[in-house]
Amino acid sequence: DKAKAFIGLLTAEQKAKALFPFDSPERDNWAFVPQPRKGLPLKEMTEEEKEAGIALLKAGLSEKGALKAETIMSLEAVLAALENDPVKRDPEKYFVSIFGEPGDAKGWSWRFEGHHLSINLTLAGGKLAATPSFMGTNPGEVREGPKKGTRVLAAEEDLARTLATTLAEAGKAVVYTDKPPGEILTSAQRSVKQLETVGVDYNSLTETQKDALMKIVNEYVGRYRSMVVEAELKQIKEAGVEKIHFGWAGGLKPGEAYYYRIQGPTFLIEAANSQNNANHQHTVWRDFDGDFGRDFLGEHFKDGAH
Repeated sequence: DKAKAFIGLLTAEQKAKALFPFDSPERDNWAFVPQPRKGLPLKEMTEEEKEAGIALLKAGLSEKGALKAETIMSLEAVLAALENDPVKRDPEKYFVSIFGEPGDAKGWSWRFEGHHLSINLTLAGGKLAATPSFMGTNPGEVREGPKKGTRVLAAEEDLARTLATTLAEAGKAVVYTDKPPGEILTSAQRSVKQLETVGVDYNSLTETQKDALMKIVNEYVGRYRSMVVEAELKQIKEAGVEKIHFGWAGGLKPGEAYYYRIQGPTFLIEAANSQNNANHQHTVWRDFDGDFGRDFLGEHFKDGAH
């Protein structure tokens, strides 16, 4: 409904930018860096259209997720001031793209994307996919100006560091290297494969530590609406939580560069923070088979072929 309401406000010229066929190769051409993008930018929308575009974004996210997304966008203004580059850093350089016909049971999707934010929701026949899901923040902690103290992705960092520290102090090999990669390893790849298994496995943890690990997973999945959360957590549990691994690279003290990943049979979470003196976070949640709804769309098309 939110997608249809948004489309209903657009001119023919705007529709030409915002709307794509569902099978367009643009659908999985996602990115999180400030680069030229397809889609309709907030900058070219009326106030009413902007509100409808943000309403579409919020329709997919939880309250907490929506707050994170909107704060990430607002940080572009902070960067514009810090770097004195308002053309490159612009809180209105976020783009809405809709693929296919909203409500089409065979499949449709939307993307809301710009610097440090890529939200991709795919829907078909009652199934829903929320990956790839990217949130980043620069500065990780705002240290000056009216937004001083803002840490958009505080929980993603603090929960993981606390658990890694607890495990390291207990003598567990959670830290697999003291040299963190400078970036998430999967970058903005269109599809991802399992990475090397590192760190500790779920079964080696105490009950409290297991809960702490799942709380980190929840922080990523919980950016989305409850129906997404329920479906995704069910899939993660059915694939076997005991097969989940958690590995940390880098220093454990706040302010030190780090990288971590949580990997299960079906999913991957990565976080990296080493740029800008470790004050620039990138976080991503991927699904090996289900990014862009590939798993259920494949089933869907196979079913339709009989």
